[in-house]
Amino acid sequence: MSKIPTKSLAALLGCTALALGAFATANAADDAQMNAVEQSKPLVPQGPWPQGDERGMANTLGAGTWMRCAYHMTADGVQTYELSHERSNTMPLSPFGAPLVYQFGGTISLPGTRHAFNGEVVTGGEPGAQGTQMDALGHFAHYDEAWDGEGDAPVDSAHYYGGYGQADVKPSADSPLLKLGIENVPPIITSAVLLDARAHLGGGDAMAPGQMVTAQDIKDMIEAQGLGWRGILPGDVVYIYTGWSDNWNDPAGETPYYFMGPGLSEDGAKYLEERNVVLVALDNPFTDPVADGQLQGKAMPPQGMDRGLPFAIHHQNLTQAGIHNIQNANLAAMAADKVWTSCTMILPLRSRGHSGSPVRPVAIGATD
Repeated sequence: MSKIPTKSLAALLGCTALALGAFATANAADDAQMNAVEQSKPLVPQGPWPQGDERGMANTLGAGTWMRCAYHMTADGVQTYELSHERSNTMPLSPFGAPLVYQFGGTISLPGTRHAFNGEVVTGGEPGAQGTQMDALGHFAHYDEAWDGEGDAPVDSAHYYGGYGQADVKPSADSPLLKLGIENVPPIITSAVLLDARAHLGGGDAMAPGQMVTAQDIKDMIEAQGLGWRGILPGDVVYIYTGWSDNWNDPAGETPYYFMGPGLSEDGAKYLEERNVVLVALDNPFTDPVADGQLQGKAMPPQGMDRGLPFAIHHQNLTQAGIHNIQNANLAAMAADKVWTSCTMILPLRSRGHSGSPVRPVAIGATD
């Protein structure tokens, strides 16, 4: 048997030691995360929530979710990820919101001073309905039966989250939301799970318009991404990367972004409700799946139309479960780095009575 040269043996032993050291460090990090998760569980409220609640699943936030965040903020190799798109006059615009227009003025000077300053104004549109934005629970309501389109819509009979009626939430057309407005959302500081549906369902390509992420898909992605040990926890934010954000172009041009898209299935939304998640964000414009031609009346919605609920996920999350939505999340960079778990921070504007808000979610995490 030939002998290994001393220098080669030393090099081999050195490499082995480094590898074992890296493995031990990784295991220690895994142990630390597992310990943080286990210690957090009894600290996260599970409901039911008190009478008159306006926070929904945001009631889960607190010491337990902050504990899980703390692990990610101090782990080795962490980075910060911007999960919103830049806002501009040339970004894609939602057909459901008035076009957003920013007006930029000239530089202003004050006589007798050395100051010069700049500003801009919003001259039209809905800031809370365009760009990366978050829905308040009061954004959606529902009727007992589908409106037939005859006469005035029966808005006085609308039902909202928490058992509120129209008179409680929006008693007149010019009223702000008196209940369930975006100002009721606390700072969302919690752990997040990123699910790569583009890889799992699209085979590396963007998911197709109308295609859905189901409850079984969520379970399969959790296992495929090595998250079976933790699953989805109460108080988590769930980010779902579909790849549809490939169609977000600025300037918008002839992008199909806002005319169709993949989304979450109703059984997927109910699965997440069972796990008491606080918020769901997709890199799509609707959270719901929208078929090619649906918005033009040329195709049926992928789900819910038999019950008069073509936007079944908005209905389920906002009126039933108290789960907030973010539309137009920017998840590509985090998915490319395979950052499956992170600490996320989401701060909607405290705009009293508004049905939504521009939002700048960020995540802090490292490759798992």
